Amino acid sequence: MRTLYFCRHAKSSWAEPGQDDFDRPLNERGSRDAPNMARLFKERGDPVDLIVSSAANRALTTARAFARELRIGDDHFIQEPLLYHASSTIIASVVARLPDDCKRVMLFGHNPGFSEVVEHFSTDGVGDMPTCGIARIDFVAERWNELVRDSGSLVWFDYPKRHQQ
Repeated sequence: MRTLYFCRHAKSSWAEPGQDDFDRPLNERGSRDAPNMARLFKERGDPVDLIVSSAANRALTTARAFARELRIGDDHFIQEPLLYHASSTIIASVVARLPDDCKRVMLFGHNPGFSEVVEHFSTDGVGDMPTCGIARIDFVAERWNELVRDSGSLVWFDYPKRHQQ
């Protein structure tokens, strides 16, 4: 059994005209949503062996909020430059190279690739994954490179607006 969690980065800021997209930080809502969703994720009790994040500022900031809440150290945290605005094909190739000793991996990145890769790996889609949205997909596989289109089952999908009063 293998589990992937796909988390789109939290809401980012467009406040600095001319700022490079890669460097954009989280905005106020994103700075609130990332730790809140990390806490809610922790309450689910789902274990994570490894975090893999796009190297873009907004994705890294979101991933680090989850790492703090889940008490995942730097030895189980990887920055993967290929995840920055990656297509579902590139994301699937990153997944295929994950270390097989890690059975539950959480990836942080961007749309449209993250919404598309959920549809690639499972027969269920999540539509346009909202910021800080998380999808869990389970697979019956011995190794990460065995995962193919429609080989997983979408177990749950969550996002910040589901938890607003």
